[in-house]
Parts: sequence; structure tokens; C-alpha cells
Amino acid sequence: MPTRYREVEIKLDAPDDAAVPPLDRLDGVAAVDEPVEQQLSATYFDTEGGALAAARISLRRRTGGDDAGWHLKVPARGDGRDELRLPLGRARTSVPAELREAAQLFVRDEPLRPIAELRTRRVAHRLRDAAGRVLVEVADDTVVARTLPDGEPMTWREWEVEVVDGDPGLLDAAIALLGEAGAKPAASRSKLARVLGDDRAATASEPALSLAPQSEAREVLQPALRAQVDALRIHDPLVRADVDGGVHRMRVAARRLRSILATFRPLLDSEAVERIRRELRWIAGELGAARDAEVQRRRLAQLVAAQPVELVLGRVAQRIDDDLRTHRRSAHAAVLEAMRSERYLALMDDLQRFAEAPPWTADASRTAADVLRSRMRREHRRMRRRIDAADTATDAAARDGLLHEARKAAKRARYAAEVLAPAFNKPAERLARAAKRVQSVLGEQHDTVVAREALRDLGVRAHLDGDNAFSFGLLHAQERAAAASLEGEMARAQAKAVRPRLRRWLD
Repeated sequence: MPTRYREVEIKLDAPDDAAVPPLDRLDGVAAVDEPVEQQLSATYFDTEGGALAAARISLRRRTGGDDAGWHLKVPARGDGRDELRLPLGRARTSVPAELREAAQLFVRDEPLRPIAELRTRRVAHRLRDAAGRVLVEVADDTVVARTLPDGEPMTWREWEVEVVDGDPGLLDAAIALLGEAGAKPAASRSKLARVLGDDRAATASEPALSLAPQSEAREVLQPALRAQVDALRIHDPLVRADVDGGVHRMRVAARRLRSILATFRPLLDSEAVERIRRELRWIAGELGAARDAEVQRRRLAQLVAAQPVELVLGRVAQRIDDDLRTHRRSAHAAVLEAMRSERYLALMDDLQRFAEAPPWTADASRTAADVLRSRMRREHRRMRRRIDAADTATDAAARDGLLHEARKAAKRARYAAEVLAPAFNKPAERLARAAKRVQSVLGEQHDTVVAREALRDLGVRAHLDGDNAFSFGLLHAQERAAAASLEGEMARAQAKAVRPRLRRWLD
């Protein structure tokens, strides 16, 4: 299985005759290691049509340095990239099956072939704090690169600054310091982009529109659609590689997109919206089973670990781990089966077309103030009604179900407000924060409900197997107490979210 590494770095073009400045001038840097010279050789792979580069993904086999191996780099939110790594192995031109699987959405059945070769003389400078931690590595790279099979060699020098165990804010300070020595922002976002020298390596992003209540509704909505489709696509490789958190983030993107489509459906072709929402519900359901097992295993393991040893009777931790790990493994296998299907690939293609050219209705050309506020008002009203329904419930089980419905309504209100925030600014941001708080605290309450159900099931099976079920009953009682302790926090979050002044901008 590939290991994941989060890469946060910047690249600067450096003059051929520039000297690396004294790096201990950076705040927080107590010492700089002696420079270490490395010889790196990397071969990059892609399809004939450059499918990976078009998606801002790179796949390489690299020798030399501390991280020799196969690397698949995919975009991540923010400034970083997620890198999936495998050891070198014997193969030189045959991509490992695990990374081929991780890239499946983008390459489909096309062969992967060598497209570029880079040889780098690197002089690495490691910057440490007073405790000896490596905060940042500054690499002085001289690169000789060519496209394969017979491209002309090209050479350049660049300085690469990578955060290791430090604050990402150090990047700005490093840019300023290196800039004083003559460095400038890199002309290309990566070495591969530079050697390819064409649009396969990076598509220039469109400048963000300045949005306001008088902007057209579609101008406000389309960036949100694109963002969630992009999130689904960039998390796909992480789910396939079974990277921790990948399932959760992809599930959130699917649910968020489905919610946005429901809220703003009058602005889009109804048949297209319902088709996509139906398919998103399917894949979110597949992801959900794996995510729920993952969450419960961690939660219950932590709960057991917090108990006095004399109150843990029998194979409690082992039973929880065995049961939920097996469930999670089975659920993840089902996710992979779904993601390998033609149905899933068709959905992802459909989503990409939909996000780039949404099937707008006439309402989408009206102003955001005219149409989007009314949709937001509807979602806020739904949240208030669901909260009121839960507050008046007397049966405990029914109330748990109604609180879960209130949580889902709060989530929809939050997502809608976040769509509107670029145009309506602080009023929408305040509403989004309030709805998010309701969603969060009701999510904690729902987690106790799910945990109690799991503990009861585990306890029954332990008893039927002849084991002592005492500890499962104890944990069940603690989860029940945890739910009760949330009552005050739930009431405060709900009261704040339904205050009239929070929705005044919607009138």
C-alpha cells in the first residue's frame, strides 16, 4: 500500500551566479546543517494525450536522495500536494499496480509511458530550530531535463523551499530572503511543467470574479459546483490508495455537492440535477459504510483505552478492533468495486461536464439578490422547523432521529450560506458559522447514538459467545452520559442559529 506524504513547498527561479544567502537569518531558525549534495534522476510517466498533466498530477520514478521511489503527486486543497509513495522495486518502466490503480480515474485503460527525464544536482540545506527539529529544507537545484524519447536537453537553476516540521508561514519569510539574493517566482509550477513547456502540465486558472449581490446568480453558483467536483476528483486517488481521511473527504464533497444541487435546483435543468443527485447519493452511500466503520473503531478504541484496567473485562478492545476492522475492510473493498465500475466513471465524466457547462435555467441569469437569497431563506426556515420538531419530541428514540434530521438541515443551511458568502460577505459568513456549530454539536450527539448501537450489538454477541459483556454495558452508559452532557451546548448553538438578526439580510 502506498504511503502518503503532504508536500508544502515553493519554487523560485535562481540566477546562475547567485549565492544562497545566510539561511539562519530566518526567524525561528537556530542552526543550518552543512550542505548535502545529492544526485537525483527522475523519469516521469503519462498517457499519450497527457491525461495526468492535464489534471495537475505527476507520476515519476526517482533514484537518489532520501525519498527514492515511485511518487504519484496529486493536488491538495491549499498550497500543498499529496504524494503517494512506493519503494523503487525492480521495474524501471512498468508503473506499480497500486499507483496505476490510484490514477485510474484519469488514465482509464490507456498505457502509461515515459514522457520526460530530469537529472538534478541538488545541494540541500536543512534549517533547524533550537530543539533540533528540521523546520525547512532549502534545495539549490541545477536541472538538466529533456522530453522523451529524443527531446533537446534544457538546463536551469532553481531554489526549492519545502516545509518539513515547521510553520508554513516560514515560506513567505524564505521567499523574501531568497528574493534579496535575486530569486524570482518560478515561471512554471513544477519541473515537469517546465520541461513539457505546454498546456498539458498546467491549465492557467481563471481569475476569480469579484462577486456582489447584484452579480448574476450563476456567477455565484458555478465556482461552488466546480470546487466540489474538483474535490471529488482530487480525493479519488487517496480513496483508491486507502489513505487515511481520503474516504471522509470524498464523502463530504459528494454530500456537499448533492446538498448544493438540492438547494439551488431551480437554477439548473431539473432532469440533470435529479440524475446527478441520484448518482451522488449512491457513491456517498458506498463511501459512508467505510467511513462509519472507521470512525466507530477509533472512537470505541479511545473509549476503552480511557477505562481503568480493572473495569475492562474480557476481550473488549480486541473484539471492537476485530469486528470494526473487518467491517471497514469489507466496506472499503465495496468502495473500490464501485469506483472501478463504468457507472462511477460515467458519473465523474458527467460531473466534469456539468461543472464546466451547467445546464442553466432562465433564473440563473437573474441577480443573486433576487434568487439566491430566497433559496437561502428556505434552507434557514427548514433548519428552524427541524430544530423545533426535535425540541418538542418526548420519546427519546424519536428525538434522536429528529435531532439527526435537524443536523442534516443545519448542514444544508451551512453549505448554502457558504455558496453565498463570496457575494454577500459577512452576513452569509455569520449564518454559515452558526449553522456549522449546530451541525457540529448535533454530529457529536449523533456519534453517541451510533456508538451506543454498536456497543449494544457488540455486548450481545459477546454474551452469546460466552464472554463477559460488563464492559460493553459500562461504555454504553458512558456514551449515554456524553449525550446528556451535550444538551446545554446543543440548546445554545440552536438558539444562536435561529436568531432573527442572523437572517435579517435575507428579507
